[in-house]
Amino acid sequence: MFQRPRGTRDFLPDEMERRRWIEARMRECARRWGYREVCTPAFEELELFTLRSGEAIIQEMYTFRDKGGREMVLRPEVTAPVLRMFVNEGRNIPKPIRWFYFADCFRYERPQKGRYRQFWQFGVELIGADSPRADAEVIALAEAMLRGCGIDFEMQVGHLAPVKHLLSGLPKEVAARVMQLLDKREFPALREYLEETGHPDLYDGLQGLTECRSLQELFEIIGHIEEGEWIQRVCSELDTYGVDYCLNFGIARGLDYYTGTVFEAFAQNLGAENQVLGGGTYRLAHLFGGEDLPSCGFAIGFDRVMVSLGEFRVPRKPAVAVIGMPEVEEYAAAVAKGMRGAGISVVRDTMERSVGSQLSHAAKIAEYAIIVGRKECETNTVTFKNLFSGEQRTLTLQEAIGEVAAHGDRA
Repeated sequence: MFQRPRGTRDFLPDEMERRRWIEARMRECARRWGYREVCTPAFEELELFTLRSGEAIIQEMYTFRDKGGREMVLRPEVTAPVLRMFVNEGRNIPKPIRWFYFADCFRYERPQKGRYRQFWQFGVELIGADSPRADAEVIALAEAMLRGCGIDFEMQVGHLAPVKHLLSGLPKEVAARVMQLLDKREFPALREYLEETGHPDLYDGLQGLTECRSLQELFEIIGHIEEGEWIQRVCSELDTYGVDYCLNFGIARGLDYYTGTVFEAFAQNLGAENQVLGGGTYRLAHLFGGEDLPSCGFAIGFDRVMVSLGEFRVPRKPAVAVIGMPEVEEYAAAVAKGMRGAGISVVRDTMERSVGSQLSHAAKIAEYAIIVGRKECETNTVTFKNLFSGEQRTLTLQEAIGEVAAHGDRA
């Protein structure tokens, strides 16, 4: 018996309905904010990702050589492909460009709860805008999208300038390692590394950045910095939007291309692996042959959102089973066609079972049964049966359609 590949999942209909329902809510939220959907290939040239992140990332990706000898990779994330697409196809589009995507990604890592080798991201990119208002719009959209999904989360907002200010005198490789440890909140390892490299005096300031929750506390730690006004304006814009957030200037994001504002969201019920969203401002287009444009975006870990939501039933329209006597199959098919045309989910027997067996099966999969025999065919009516109450009535097809529609979406 074949098993699914390690780190992947099969989704049965109930789970797919839940996933599509949440996906649709995210799409609709993005649409209301003026963002339009894009799609990129599932595989790209390997250099697209090593150019930004270095050769070490190859160990974390699914790479292969195609029949033309080219080094390719299954996309591990979508921001780089979207910016590659912008350079290829979108440089003449009026800016700022508002795009969103929903895509599966692939990473070769040890599977664990909420982390899979095939996983899904919902992401947003605002390309070509460089202002505190642009940063705030993207954060506000991220918050609105997660609120619309119904999860309980905390949005944390920061900026890279304070931590870069504290690390300005360090060698590049030392600063990069410090930011990595800070991003992962590995404070004992951070203290040890700073002591090993001869900079123990930086620890208190770096830890203080993760604890300060106001701009006043921030400026007490680092003093005046050039980006201070930008940070204040982002916060002011977020307050205008009514975004519920807290400040955290210890967010380092650990990725070299982030340049300014950064933000993360954490679900309240996922334990240690509780980050469901991450984003910030960055510059990537110039790496792929485009102009040096500012961008701001985020990616939602869709699978973690689904784990956070747990089990729930998706609102859906009532299902109907059309049950026809053998002698009126043509009429039964016409009734089913009419109901489907009205947007109703309809099933018919495909196993040539008796009417009694059809009714027994219908009770397991549908809310209503439409029964048609010779009498119904002659009078152009149907027998409409509520499979929960057992009540049945003779109705016209339009009356039956109206009866089902009147019940609306079922939760």
